[in-house]
Amino acid sequence: MTTRSWDFLGMPLGKTKRNPVMESDTIVALLDTGINMEVPSFNDEGFGRPPAKWKGRCDAGLNFTGCNNKVIGARLYELARRKNETDSPADYIGHGSHTASTVAGSIVKDVSFYGMAKGTVRGGVPGARIAMYKVCGPHGCSDHDILAAFDDAIADGVDVISASLGANEFRPLFNDPIAIGSFHAMQKGILAVCSAGNGGPAIQSVVNTAPWVLTVAASNIDREFRTRVTLGNGFKFYGRSINTFTPKKTMYPLTSGILAGDPSVELWEAMACYGGYLLPDKVKGKVLLCQGSDITDLDIMQNGAYGAIVFDDDQQNIDTSFITLLPLTYARGKTVDALWRYVNETQEPTIVLHKTITVKRADLFVASFSSRGPQFMAPNIIKPDIAAPGLDILAGFTKYRTVSDAPADLDKRKQLFNVLSGTSMAAPHVSGAAAYLKTFHPDWSPAAIMSALMTTAKPVYEKGIEHPFHSGSGLLNPTAAIDPGLIYNMSVGSYIGYLCIQGYNSTMLGRFAGGNSSCSDYPKAQGYDAINYPSIHLQYENSNGTFSGIFHRTVTSVTPGKSIYTGTVHKGKGHLYVKVVPDILVFEKQGEEKSFEVTVSGTLDQLDDWVSTVLEWNDGRHKVRSPIVVYRKSSDDGY
Repeated sequence: MTTRSWDFLGMPLGKTKRNPVMESDTIVALLDTGINMEVPSFNDEGFGRPPAKWKGRCDAGLNFTGCNNKVIGARLYELARRKNETDSPADYIGHGSHTASTVAGSIVKDVSFYGMAKGTVRGGVPGARIAMYKVCGPHGCSDHDILAAFDDAIADGVDVISASLGANEFRPLFNDPIAIGSFHAMQKGILAVCSAGNGGPAIQSVVNTAPWVLTVAASNIDREFRTRVTLGNGFKFYGRSINTFTPKKTMYPLTSGILAGDPSVELWEAMACYGGYLLPDKVKGKVLLCQGSDITDLDIMQNGAYGAIVFDDDQQNIDTSFITLLPLTYARGKTVDALWRYVNETQEPTIVLHKTITVKRADLFVASFSSRGPQFMAPNIIKPDIAAPGLDILAGFTKYRTVSDAPADLDKRKQLFNVLSGTSMAAPHVSGAAAYLKTFHPDWSPAAIMSALMTTAKPVYEKGIEHPFHSGSGLLNPTAAIDPGLIYNMSVGSYIGYLCIQGYNSTMLGRFAGGNSSCSDYPKAQGYDAINYPSIHLQYENSNGTFSGIFHRTVTSVTPGKSIYTGTVHKGKGHLYVKVVPDILVFEKQGEEKSFEVTVSGTLDQLDDWVSTVLEWNDGRHKVRSPIVVYRKSSDDGY
């Protein structure tokens, strides 16, 4: 909910330190599905002319009213032009409008989703400008268009690029248009922020792994949607869904797919309530109990039921609230047993599903769908880098698609604001934070901005420990990143040095740096990972479990005056020895650099494949945190 997510991240409306002049001069590019100008978040009231540095354009098209002083650019690319039936930058999917309003949407009061999550929606930098590059349509996105859009955005004069998209297969960096395009952006001082993918909870599923890309996992916030259910015997529970329907009766008759199943079908088919597998006279007007892993509300509707309680076996989306076509919610755990007993042991069981409400939630976690590490396309780099809100986010949408994504003949609900979940929703929160940070430090490199956001992130604990393969360095903390204390900076040559250590030849390097690039033109990178990354990752293959590596790091003080930092290694998971030399860094002035070495060694137990801890530099005011993770590769690892 962008009515809540930015407050959750410590940026309450009217109380957050801002630089309005610089924010108005900031341009955020989005590579996405287009933009719907009817969404109030894109109103340009109060905005002056586009920044003088802007060199982009605004393509015309059907259902597109044109750009304004808020949305200053909109380009349409070839695949979207060919495969989308309308030749227009307009957003017919809703994805682009959602991400754009999350990054930089203007302040819009009294927004809700059918009365739910009511509040003021806005982006992380509501005073910034938006440039949309429509590279995706109903049939996906093309490599050619993505690479062209990156280069266009760079030439147009944008400050941050947000790309909530990723390949559906694992590809070497030199064959990945996002990796190549984002490298070109980095060369020009522009940070690219990308989503980690929605392949979780499977390990090794993270995408967008280039070390110059800020890769974002999806977390929850401290609010969630819940649907209250009451049985005829007084038993109550909360299910997970977004049910916009208010009941017209006090109670409805309850049955199950098993009790209402057609005798000619298999028991498991009836239990799953598949469309056409139940007897209409036993279902009409009733609420169904259904169990299975691929049940849809369309099945329930086709059976003629009023609603349903679904026991979903799918572990991927156990924490996501879906917008339903009819009164429906998902239940798990002990509630399932109670419901089965009630429907099977009661002569005339009844039930009612209430309209969904929002409730508080205290625990912080990474969404089940959010892609996990480790990854091997960019060896010894922890991905994702950081986590941000991506569960149940209310933001701009499109009037050309129903809120449930069902055909218009089944769902008449269309709204200019909708609730979506995914790492696509998380990435624009980080893009907004990067743009926000850029307004205070316009001269910082992409690596410096990445470092500030990563090292100031809040820990995300799972069963008492941090899990960097899930949440990276932790939860985004935008305002803390303004004053991170120290930064791990890098130049273009730093990244090329890393690629050279990975075995890239001149042809491969040419795709990134252009021309006749050669590793002999750059100093040889030092250390186990050959890069000055804000996190530390050691990947190794050794059957006896022993490991060792030395990592070289350089930090720059970004705090005025003298400062003294002490390095501390936290107690973490597993048997891990970490030595930092020196463990005290003395800076006499802002901009001064200091180098240190981190020796990581130890032994992994036979049943473990990873160990972790955290290195923290502290001067009494700043805490500069870097996760350290060791992972033992097996013969099954890789893509």
